[in-house]
Amino acid sequence: MQQYIDSYDFAGKKAIVRVDFNVPLNENFEITDDTRIRAAIPTLKKVLEKGGALIIMSHLGRPKGVDAKFSLKHIVDHVSEKLGVPVQFAPDCQKADEMAAALKPGQALLLENLRFYAEEEGKPRGLKEDATDEEKKAAKAAVKESQKAFTAKLASYADCYINDAFGTAHRAHASTALIAKYFPNDKMFGYLMEGEIKAIDNVLKNAERPLTAIIGGSKVSSKLAVLKNLVGKVDNLIIGGGMGYTFIKAQGGQIGLSLHEDDLIPDALAILEAAREKGVKVCIAQDAVCTQEFSNEARTEVFPSTAIPADWEGVDAGPETLKGWKGVIDSSKTILWNGPVGVFEIPKFANGTLTVAKDLAEVTAKGAYTLVGGGDSVAAVTKMGFAQKVSYVSTGGGAMLEAIEGKELPGIAAIRE
Repeated sequence: MQQYIDSYDFAGKKAIVRVDFNVPLNENFEITDDTRIRAAIPTLKKVLEKGGALIIMSHLGRPKGVDAKFSLKHIVDHVSEKLGVPVQFAPDCQKADEMAAALKPGQALLLENLRFYAEEEGKPRGLKEDATDEEKKAAKAAVKESQKAFTAKLASYADCYINDAFGTAHRAHASTALIAKYFPNDKMFGYLMEGEIKAIDNVLKNAERPLTAIIGGSKVSSKLAVLKNLVGKVDNLIIGGGMGYTFIKAQGGQIGLSLHEDDLIPDALAILEAAREKGVKVCIAQDAVCTQEFSNEARTEVFPSTAIPADWEGVDAGPETLKGWKGVIDSSKTILWNGPVGVFEIPKFANGTLTVAKDLAEVTAKGAYTLVGGGDSVAAVTKMGFAQKVSYVSTGGGAMLEAIEGKELPGIAAIRE
């Protein structure tokens, strides 16, 4: 039975909380962006304020075993500062029994990196390159078996479980999905997870119409499932970035050297046909900013996106395209944006992406609901100071993508069961 953090009685109880503290560190192990830590603080503080004790667990990076550079000890002081209480550190997440048992109300303990153990992800490690299929199968079965003991140990530290790590909600890992079964009546989402779920539901289930999705990025292959799912849900579909050129070529356009995927042309045509059948307006670039070299000093020209010269490449949305897209955005009541509409990494080719960010901020101010997710989209609204001017900025790139593909996320399903 799912509980809610605001109504749950934490007094005298220990809460084990899965957070996403996978933050970037420099060569001196200093945090260069603490967004993820700050995002989890309201949930953690709520437990302490209501008389509970905290056991915090997270992963950091992608270690293949115990690796000091991925130790969560590097962030203990910063977490203590943000939480407002000294945070203790357990150097082995599977041997924290005494530290967890000794916790008093108002105290906090951070466990070492969960991914130091293969059991967290349930994937075998150390297999030889020439391992047979039978050996691989046996190794996987062994890890899955030991995963039960790993999960049970984590669960034994606490009286209740909170998942506040949306960034890993699409993973069926020990700490995100399996552990919830040990707390059938005492499991809940943290504030961050609740916010993410509500934001996605606002777009996919409870959207005020017209509903527009802006999907960008370099390749159709990375967003194919997303596009297929959205065609059945939106009123307008804006396709930008490198993936747009596959759709343009599919319809007979000349795209020069622009990025495209010939093998996905049939899929592009199928998406366009499905959109026609469902009455969905598909907006693809009319013109493109093109270049002959990837450089901030490169010469650029604007060509019709269907008539790009053979030795030129489209790298950003052109002015007429942006004008047309703005008209669609301005007439929408709900907007989802995932992925840049140009080569955002190079400032000279970032105008389209930054313009979309500005347009979303303006339409939000007029009452539209806007959800932004995906690394470069988030970077764009943040860079221009618009992160507070859209309705919601998602913290989970991969999890959000799978959610808008229509998949049920294991970390969410485990709490709702």
